[in-house]
Amino acid sequence: MKFNSRKDILFSSIIIGVVLLILILISSDILSGDVGSLDYFALTMALGVIFLLLWMYFGTRYELAADGLVYQCGPMRGKISYDRIREIVKGKTLWVGLKPATARKGLIVKFDRFDEIYISPDTNERFIEKILEKNPNIKISE
Repeated sequence: MKFNSRKDILFSSIIIGVVLLILILISSDILSGDVGSLDYFALTMALGVIFLLLWMYFGTRYELAADGLVYQCGPMRGKISYDRIREIVKGKTLWVGLKPATARKGLIVKFDRFDEIYISPDTNERFIEKILEKNPNIKISE
């Protein structure tokens, strides 16, 4: 079963703001006609940052595959087998660590001994319901 990442207004505003700021700076540089050889490198880097931000924004998703939870956020990908997941904390936000997510108040998936990942599926309740079908031993907390 596949889940897209929920997108909240804070994350959307930050992404749109950064992309617009970079585009305005690039446009003003090009329109002024003051583009040198070093500026082409900066232009390439700026367009790369825009591409990466948009890839992460539109390419964040999760899948409950047969053998584990698969997550993807732009170039960041991974898989956690169901037997490694010990707890899911719902409705919280993880501000530090691995966060392939585009919204607040998602799910903190704790696995192995001390590892955790933050995800934000479109519906937390449906995601929890489906993952419990795969492994009913996962502890759910708030």
